[in-house]
Amino acid sequence: MKIGELAETAAVSTKTIRYYESIGLLAEPARTPSGYRDYDEVAAERLRFIRDAQATGLSLAEIQSVLELKDRGHNSCAHTRSLLERHLADLDDQIARLVDARAELVLLAERAGSLDPSGCTDPNRCQVIDSSL
Repeated sequence: MKIGELAETAAVSTKTIRYYESIGLLAEPARTPSGYRDYDEVAAERLRFIRDAQATGLSLAEIQSVLELKDRGHNSCAHTRSLLERHLADLDDQIARLVDARAELVLLAERAGSLDPSGCTDPNRCQVIDSSL
């Protein structure tokens, strides 16, 4: 199949396919006698995997590490699990930071409701945010 057909089959753009080829995520395809790229179903499957792996939060470098294991005939499950667990830990840290930030914003919003706007006389600071005013 030509690059446009592959792009449609895998739900990615032709630019994405060319980029993946340039960084080694997707093998350079065979060429037709007229010079067109000629892809097979294996390329489509690989592209779908890359797209799905990205949807889980894996970076292209992480995806490439998984594919390199597969290309060498190795099982990638333990490696993939490790990557996903690291992403889960990062996500849990981010959620904790967001919960803390939300709690701080709630306090500021409550503070804003209790302040008298006429008391805000500093031309460079808002009394809601600067508690020293």
